Amino acid sequence: MPTRENTLRRRIRSTGGKLLRRYGLLPGGMPDGLGDDEKLSGETLAGEIVVYFPDTADSLYQLRGWYGPLLELHRAQGITVICADSRAAAIIRQELPVPVITIAQDATLDAILLRSDTKLILYINYNPLNTAALRTRSALHVSLLHGDSDKGVSVSNQVKAYDFSFVAGQAAIDRFTRYTALFDAEQRCLPVGRPSLDTEPRSEHPQRQPDAPPVVLYAPTWEGGQSSVAYSSLLTHGEAILRSLTGAGMKVIYRPHPLTGVRVPEYGETDRRLRSLSEEIDLAQVSDGQALWADFSRADLLICDVSAVTGDWLAAGRPLLVTRSAEGGSRDATTELLRTVRRLGADEAEDTGRIAREQIDEDPQGAQRLALTEYYLGDTSPGASLARFLTACRDLSARRDELWARIRGNQEGQRSPAHRPPKMAGPKPVPPQD
Repeated sequence: MPTRENTLRRRIRSTGGKLLRRYGLLPGGMPDGLGDDEKLSGETLAGEIVVYFPDTADSLYQLRGWYGPLLELHRAQGITVICADSRAAAIIRQELPVPVITIAQDATLDAILLRSDTKLILYINYNPLNTAALRTRSALHVSLLHGDSDKGVSVSNQVKAYDFSFVAGQAAIDRFTRYTALFDAEQRCLPVGRPSLDTEPRSEHPQRQPDAPPVVLYAPTWEGGQSSVAYSSLLTHGEAILRSLTGAGMKVIYRPHPLTGVRVPEYGETDRRLRSLSEEIDLAQVSDGQALWADFSRADLLICDVSAVTGDWLAAGRPLLVTRSAEGGSRDATTELLRTVRRLGADEAEDTGRIAREQIDEDPQGAQRLALTEYYLGDTSPGASLARFLTACRDLSARRDELWARIRGNQEGQRSPAHRPPKMAGPKPVPPQD
């Protein structure tokens, strides 16, 4: 029997937890769990597709990259975004005109998905909290991720949790085949290109005048969740890159990653130092809140780390430098792109100005890099990728209907007396002895 003291402690903890959630005092990255559960009792979801996003606002950059394609998908089949964090949900409602709800309790999520005719559940990342929705058998589960890259996370064993994975092109399928054991990438990976390339407003890259300084976009990634995916060049290359490029008379756009410094404070400190330097140097500026393609359109050269930025930049058709991580424990999924492009080590960072000028003027890897565009992104003609994405969602929805009808038929058959297995015969009675 619980004592009065234990009951009081539980109530205090419960009240304290509610206050922490209500006033946003939870640790970074932890959903506040302030759901619409009571209002959703007995309700069903509109549309056929759910986008499950249990993350906090820190990770919204991952979802934002899919806003354009998701809006088109909403027009075609109807979507609902389900969050576990009320703060993230409030921001999404302002930015994306689709239904957005917050669910705090697994029981609420299970019940509303069973009541609804949800055919697909889409996931933007491999967040462990995705398991709350992954339990659902009545829908197919599709991993979208938020970019195609040669990072180790792109060949994570976590992909096996999802029925299908939408990937950019054949490069991703080959990457999974090479690095992920016991995973049939040819069957479970569906290449759809990068649909956001068809929905993001893009400006043409202006022809640079002969006397105008070249523009270089420096877009390092964040420090990563663990040492094996620590690809960021910020600490080891950042300041030297900025000084070398501007010293060589080039304009620099510094585009910091949204998660920089969330795990390792040194990265946040270096980010602040580069921001400060960019304010002091006339040729440098910081891109804050700019759409990626807006920065792409102004740049003659991209310098970045191993990240999804490289794949999207391929469609731009301009020179690329990819840094080489100085972290001994980091592992990239070595692929054709990383073998083709010029890599920039930490020991070369002070010479970035000269190297960048050579890449812009001569583009020595240009032909090889352009040959990889279709391999990584598929057909990049206008509208082709978006059409493949919408078709893949429609086809999988139809496949789900067939599979779910079969499962429900099997369940009904098990309940029907006509389909019950015959009872096993018991032992024969022993005849009485005379």
